[in-house]
Amino acid sequence: MIGVKDLIRAVGGLINPIIAILVGVALLAFFWGLAKFIFRVGGDEKAVEEGKRIMKCGLIALFVMVSVWGIVKFMQRALNLPI
Repeated sequence: MIGVKDLIRAVGGLINPIIAILVGVALLAFFWGLAKFIFRVGGDEKAVEEGKRIMKCGLIALFVMVSVWGIVKFMQRALNLPI
């Protein structure tokens, strides 16, 4: 019979790699926006604004993902759930 702790471990085993991939995508988005901002793609001001927007979205995504990850880890430890 599968217990609650086994179920939590299984779900955690699926979610942790997904979180790592999403953090990688957010970092990639941030650096893509940074490259657009720095290199100004032919002096195009529209590209500069788009680069700023992409960087902001990437940073917000990173902040949210790391914050949620930290809160989940804190709750796991506080409730003595398997990590």
